[in-house]
Formats: sequence, C-alpha cells, structure tokens
Amino acid sequence: MAYQLEIPYYNSFWLKHVTTPLIEDAGPPNNAHYVPLYPGAPWLGSSTGFPNWNPTGGPAGAQVRSNVYYGSAVIYSYDLGSNYILEENRIRGGYNNEAWGLPPRAYLREDSNDVRYRNNALIYSGIFNSRTNVNETNVFNSAEDITKAIDPHNGSVQLIDVLDNNLTIYQENKVSQALVDKDAIYSAEGSPLNTTSNVVIGQITPYVGDYGISTNPESFAKFGFRRYFVDRFRNSVMRLSRDGLTPISNYGMNDYFRDELSRINDLKTSYLSDEYSIATQDPPFPYTPGPQEEVGPYVEIAILGDEDGFEIETGSQVQYFANGDWYDSDITVTGTQENGAGTAIDYVYLTGASLGVTVGGVDYAATKVRFLINKADSIQGGYDTYKDNYIISLQERSGSKTDDLTSDYYSTIAFDDNIRGWTTFYTYRPSFIFSLKNNLYTTFENDLYRHYTNDSYNNFYGVYSDSSIEFVLNDNPSIMKNFKTVNYEGSDGWQLDSMITDNEGPAYGGYSDVANVIKSYQEGLYTTGGIEYRAGFNLKENKFLANIINNSQVQQNEVNFGNQITGIKGFFAVLKLSTDSTTRPQGEKQLFSVGSEIVLSSK
Repeated sequence: MAYQLEIPYYNSFWLKHVTTPLIEDAGPPNNAHYVPLYPGAPWLGSSTGFPNWNPTGGPAGAQVRSNVYYGSAVIYSYDLGSNYILEENRIRGGYNNEAWGLPPRAYLREDSNDVRYRNNALIYSGIFNSRTNVNETNVFNSAEDITKAIDPHNGSVQLIDVLDNNLTIYQENKVSQALVDKDAIYSAEGSPLNTTSNVVIGQITPYVGDYGISTNPESFAKFGFRRYFVDRFRNSVMRLSRDGLTPISNYGMNDYFRDELSRINDLKTSYLSDEYSIATQDPPFPYTPGPQEEVGPYVEIAILGDEDGFEIETGSQVQYFANGDWYDSDITVTGTQENGAGTAIDYVYLTGASLGVTVGGVDYAATKVRFLINKADSIQGGYDTYKDNYIISLQERSGSKTDDLTSDYYSTIAFDDNIRGWTTFYTYRPSFIFSLKNNLYTTFENDLYRHYTNDSYNNFYGVYSDSSIEFVLNDNPSIMKNFKTVNYEGSDGWQLDSMITDNEGPAYGGYSDVANVIKSYQEGLYTTGGIEYRAGFNLKENKFLANIINNSQVQQNEVNFGNQITGIKGFFAVLKLSTDSTTRPQGEKQLFSVGSEIVLSSK
C-alpha cells in the first residue's frame, strides 16, 4: 500500500553568507543569543544550527572584527568567511520539520553586476487569489514578460493610480492611461475595440497635452472621476477628468501660480531644530575602551521631549553644547524613539563617538543637542470631501530657516470645481491632507487634526488668525475719480485696514492717495455726554457705511492735502477688509458685497 505525502506548496531555499554584525542580548554570559543588528531581524540561536557563542569567542574559523557597547548589550562583528553558509531546507521553515535534501543548484552569471535604474518601466508580480489561497505577490519570474517600458523622453514614473480597471501613469512630463488585462485593436475606420488579453499591462495611450506631475507626486488627490495634481515644471495646477487634462490654474490664478511654483525646487534646505537637554547618553563621555573593544559606531542618548511634537529625523546632523559653547560634528541620527507628546524622555540613536569635548586636558560631556534637519520644498495635495474642494499647500523651505507654523513661506489654497475658481487661502501648513467618511483630516508634525468640528473659525493647530479680503474698485478705469465713502453688506466685525489708489507722478511711481483705517461698527463706538457716536462704520439701511478720510502725505504744489480733502483720488482703488475681535470672536462673519460712492472728475 503506497503512502502519499501531500505538500501544500513548494518550499523555498535561502542561501546567504552571514556578514551582518550580531548583537548579544542581556542574558547570562554563558547562554548568549545573537541577532543581526538591523531592526526586525529574526533571532539567531542554537535552533538554527548556530552554537551558543560566548563573549570571548565565536564560531570556529571566525575572526572578531570589533565589539562595542550598545545600551545594555554588546555588539560583535564576525567575519565568518566562506565556511559558514546558512541554507533553509525544512518544510515551512519550521523547527525540526521534515528536511529536504540538497537539490541541484543553478547559477546565472552576468557579465556586469552594476545596478541599473529603469525609472520609466513598470513591473508586476504574480496573482493574489483569496479564494484559493494563492499568493504570488512576491513572485517576479524573469522568464515571463512582466515588464512594460514607457517612453523615457517623458521622464521617470512618479505615480501610478487605478481608476476602475485601468491604470493612470504619471510621468514627469506626461500622463498616460494603460489598459489592464485587456488590449485595444482598431477597426478599418480607426475605432478602438477592447479585447481580453493575457497581458496584465496592455496598451499605453497618452492623454492629449504635454503635462506631467513633475517630481511632486505628493500633490496628487482624487475624488470620484476627477483627479488633481501640480505640474511645477509648467507652472500649472491640473485636473484630469472625463474631458481630459485641464489647467485649472488658469481660472484667475495664472500669474500667481507662475510666480509661486517657480520658487519651489528639489534642493534640500538645512535648518536647526529646537534645543534638547540630554538626560543620559550611553556610553557616557569620556569612554575608555576595554580589551579588544572599540568606541562606536552606535551611541544612544536620552533627551527631554517637548509637547510640540518630535521633529528629529533620521539622517539629521548633530550639534552639541559642552563647556559653554556649541560644536559642530559629523555625527548623524540613525534612528529615533518617541514616547509621545509631552512625555519627559525621548531617545535618539547616533553614529559616531559619544558627545563631548576635551579642552585643556579636561573632558566635558555634552549637556544639550540640536539637529540640522534637511528638508526639500513640497506641494502637499488632498481633497476635502466636506466642502468639495481640492486643497494644495505650497511649502517653500528653501526660503525659510525654521519649520515654524507661522512662517510666511507657505500658501494653502482651495479650489472649488463647482464654480471653477479658487475660493480661499488657509492659514495652516499641513504635512498631509486626506478625507475619510466626509471628514477632512490634516497632520502637522506628529499630530492628527480633524477639521470643521466646532464653531471656532480660523483656528488651525491652536493658532488663530484673522480673515482678510482684498478688493479692487475699478469702475470706469480710464476716468479719474474721487472715492468718498466705503460700504459693505454682511456681518458686523469687519474693519478697513487699508485703501490706496493707483500710483501717479513721474513714471507712475511717484505717489498715491491713502485712506485712514476705519474701525468696525462696535470697535469704533464711543460715548460723549451720554450720546453714542461711531468713529468707524455706521449702520444705515442694513449697510455698514463710513466716510473715507484722506491720510496722504503732502506732494509738491499741493495746497490742500491729508484730512483737508474728502476721500481719495485715483483711477482705481485697492482696499483690504479684515475681521476683528469685537463681535463673535473666532465666530462666523459674513461678507456679501463691498462698494464705494465715487465722483467723476478731471485731473
């Protein structure tokens, strides 16, 4: 009677040379286990065939390169040579499972082992079928045709998006559509017909228009059948919809985006972080190596955390404070561990020796550290499903030396497709923007914020800012006018910050007429002899109205000037209204229309 052993899948074989530094855990010295130093690696002990090594030796034939302190553990780096090769040959890789014999080994020799970067090509793996438990997502069989190259003239592939059962491929200079599991043939009249095919990535068809996503895939956002992104190379903000590519930056904002996007670049800018006090560092400075030991390359320091978030990033360069002065170093951050905002202690892992300086033969340990952080400009994009807006945040770090929220080097703008216009500027600089279940979320540093959750307006990330709107009054632009009054329809709580006419004089840069600041309805209230007066806007026939008081400087040959003149004079006027704190502070304030009473005159 024959016995059949069912094997549910083919076993894989793992062949490697062990050259990774190994770390001993803090167990008994004679019962040590060792693991590779990189995070997430499996433990290596006697269960894998390795002997229990001790701190004074290693495998037969292995030579100790170095051993250093790492926290409470000791690191050993062994050169195992060619005699120590690990091969996994047990079914499922389980401990004491059935073992396979050594099969024939096939080797493929390449004339060159140089790394080749194909940044304009796509590759796909095997299938995943949850019903049959077939998972080949990690299988890339080079014997099959699993790659698809795109025109390299259009730059690298920055983003791949799926819409229904087609791929949208975003290159630096082009956007294309690729069919999935089907191909296209054309009739004699040139009409396309879709046919099923065993080709995963079918025919690639570019969209009409020389637009791409540049090198800013973070600007991408989508909702429904509409997709939005920024083509920085062409100073355009784009929408991809059923009617193809449309530059939505042309909707009244072409000049603005031309100027702002030209300042965004790919270069990284360095700026200093906050200062952190060192709680401990291991090993402490100075450190005297023991026998057969070397200092470094790993140092752990504990720092006092702050409540504003943890901004330290891997790769940041360290500056330290010792003996009353700051010192530069070539030490970089290899990892961090944050224990949460407001927690007293956070941890930073560094490469290099301990932090300290020797002056006049005296060793001084570092007491504070700060980090030189490198970040590039970015264009964060996201879709606000609550207000049905596409939001982009242009973040120019190349002009800013800090990562402060109140920095002027950012612009966060919203686009409304229903009115085909850019509706507002926001006073926050998000790290990420996304929507979930009709809620808008943004992140700043390590904190997550949900928007539109209370009645407080203009309060983002705990920082309040007033709203302001600028208008241009330009009726009959070729005729000189006197602007006598200003009025608006809306809520109380708006004040006139400034009002200025066009330049005139030599080369049209000589001088302009300027109006006085006009307070809001409540802010301008004062009482004299028991009678209330309004020094700012007054309410008449459900409109807020105020006279314009001239505040211009005297010009040559002027007889009357300043407040001796009623209103201001010019071809057009630019005015700015903003909210104040007198009525419904941080509450809703509406503004419907703004106007001015003018008198036509000749100059």
